[in-house]
Amino acid sequence: MRVGILYSRIRKDEKLLLGELRERGHDVEKIDVRKHGFGLDDTDAAIADCDLVVDRCLATSRSKYATEFCRHYDVPVVNSPDTAAVCADKVRTSLALDDAGLPTPDTTVAFTTESALEAVESYGYPCVLKPVVGSWGRLMAKLDSRNAAEAVLEHKATLGHYEHKVFYIQDFVEKPGRDIRVLATDGEPVAAMTRSGDHWLTNAAKGAETNSFEVDEEVADLVETASDAVGGGLLGVDLMETGDGYTVHEINHTVEFKALNDASDVDVPAAVVDWLEDRAAAEVEVTP
Repeated sequence: MRVGILYSRIRKDEKLLLGELRERGHDVEKIDVRKHGFGLDDTDAAIADCDLVVDRCLATSRSKYATEFCRHYDVPVVNSPDTAAVCADKVRTSLALDDAGLPTPDTTVAFTTESALEAVESYGYPCVLKPVVGSWGRLMAKLDSRNAAEAVLEHKATLGHYEHKVFYIQDFVEKPGRDIRVLATDGEPVAAMTRSGDHWLTNAAKGAETNSFEVDEEVADLVETASDAVGGGLLGVDLMETGDGYTVHEINHTVEFKALNDASDVDVPAAVVDWLEDRAAAEVEVTP
């Protein structure tokens, strides 16, 4: 098959994916979205000739719009723009998880510093303030006091961009120094790892220690439901352990897997390409 890769930087994740695709004899079209123009017609040969396009864009804005153009050209894209739109927005993700009946951290969205501070006070300290769009744990704040809350809220209110005036506030979840990342393809767990550290943020991007995690039936059911809630695809589903089980707090639509590949016994790029081949074959079957 001919696979298009939308990217803005070739990281280790993309190298692993490209290597597996080429080793199996697939043609790969690398599409640097920083240099590529997307027109309204469907004569974009770089994309139109692909059997399947895989979105590996770093920037949320590029990911959302580039995948929309793929759909406009009637070229299958992983992940779909609908899935990207939900997963890229923490508010929409929280609503989707709650609508699906999944355990997820108690969340309030406010639009003024006054109402945001009232929500923070209702949760008590510590409390978590997150940007509605963002990854790698950036711009997240653990608020330990009213003084800290007032300062952070004031800073966000003066940053200018409208997204900073949407205050996304969550109750702080006491987790056992780790969280869990599960890579899934249309809800089927491929591999999983724990991310542990002394910092309250345990992202691998922030240097957390990673170890393989055995997915049990409870986690598998949560991952499948979470995937369905956001539209399916190639996803990283993040969970935290609580005294009452698990809570699903985030879903990543352009999931990184280099750390997971190192931590797990599973050949993650091979499993991903297996799934991509199945997706491409399914698209051929439904095409008249």
